Amino acid sequence: MSRARIAVAALSVSAAGFLIPLATSESYVGTAMIPTKNDRPTVGFGSTFHEDGTPVKLGDKTTPVRALVKLQAHVSKEEAIFQKSLPGASLHQAEYDLYMDWVYQYGTGRWSTSSMRRHVLAGEYHAACDALLRYKLSGGSNCSDPKNWGRGGDCKGVWTRQLARHAKCIAAQQ
Repeated sequence: MSRARIAVAALSVSAAGFLIPLATSESYVGTAMIPTKNDRPTVGFGSTFHEDGTPVKLGDKTTPVRALVKLQAHVSKEEAIFQKSLPGASLHQAEYDLYMDWVYQYGTGRWSTSSMRRHVLAGEYHAACDALLRYKLSGGSNCSDPKNWGRGGDCKGVWTRQLARHAKCIAAQQ
């Protein structure tokens, strides 16, 4: 029997399940760069915006400490929007963290129209997990196809990140 889910409004991102893995998977860069083809410039731990909301531009610089502040500011803003998008819904902490990780990568705009959100609201948790695998494109390439793994950017990383999220999501259903 599964453990009970918790109301989304009562959850928040966990350091162990979200922030530390996110900082690790994003890797730190001190000078803004474009991480994958057709992506926005990022700095620090994958931040595309500064704390004041201005977009990151190529050449912008940061320090590890400022990058963590930037990461927390971004996550706090996105988390509030994420929570409002799931009125009355409940999740396990692991599900909450992995969907927030997805939101950090793809944004709340995409989340609000995603089938994952629709499935969570309907209580269809396994289907919400499976919907993660629909997000496999980067720079116009299908990253689930190994022939695209060597073509600039990090298409392989995009797909392996989705597979890891999916595996964690399915494990949370047990």
